[in-house]
Amino acid sequence: MKELPNLSDILLATLTKLINQLIEFVPRFIFAACILLIGYLVAKGLAMVIKKILERVGFDKVGNKLNEISIVKQLQTEIKLSVVVSQVVYYFVLLGFITDAARTLGVGAITGLVEKLVNFVPQLIVAAIMLQIGVLVSEAIKNAVVSVCKSFNVPSAKLIGNIAFAFFLVITVISALGQAGINTELLESSFNLILGGIILAFGVGYGFASRDLLANILSSFYAKTRYREGQNIKIDGITGVITDIDNTSITLKTERSSTVIPLQSLQSKNVEIFQ
Repeated sequence: MKELPNLSDILLATLTKLINQLIEFVPRFIFAACILLIGYLVAKGLAMVIKKILERVGFDKVGNKLNEISIVKQLQTEIKLSVVVSQVVYYFVLLGFITDAARTLGVGAITGLVEKLVNFVPQLIVAAIMLQIGVLVSEAIKNAVVSVCKSFNVPSAKLIGNIAFAFFLVITVISALGQAGINTELLESSFNLILGGIILAFGVGYGFASRDLLANILSSFYAKTRYREGQNIKIDGITGVITDIDNTSITLKTERSSTVIPLQSLQSKNVEIFQ
């Protein structure tokens, strides 16, 4: 009959093994701690130097443009790009030293986790840059849309500009999330459905509400080729001299007053032009 192993021998062997592992681990732990300390000092110093350089070259002026955007003002926060970039460099360098420290410890689980985090950082930086550029582009598109709408005397120009801003901003956010490695298929599908419904509702509602205005705008292209300031005309029983033609109306100076007539009237009524 085979004898059972002595319990005291098992405990002694286990304890000896643990002590040996601890003796081997302590120097690695101390070395890893030294690496972390050096990494912290290097990252902190490099971040301070980069921050000072960016402040001197005027890099914060781009951040000031971001602070002027309405959505950033509503967040009641101030973007200072020199601080943002220096902090990104700080954490990026520090993560590199953390990776070396984790490898020194020899613990595979910790090393794998840190390496995944380090590989994720560049994607996150690119996504942040894309988001920043997208906000600037969206604001520029919004200002352009508002200017065009105002030039055509389109009502709710600011509302249309805000809609254009939100549209391009959502596209930018989805693209940035995709760059960061986040699955955006569900978000894209939901956005497409919501966007289609909004465009349909807005197009139908705005078309009915602004059909007269749109008719005047379309008539302006015809009117500006046939009529000019200084002409003496008669329309709908009103005789006067054209003093102004804009995108929606024509102004006639009569003997007693000035009369504003919608441009679509030039298409639907008889107009007599006096030489």
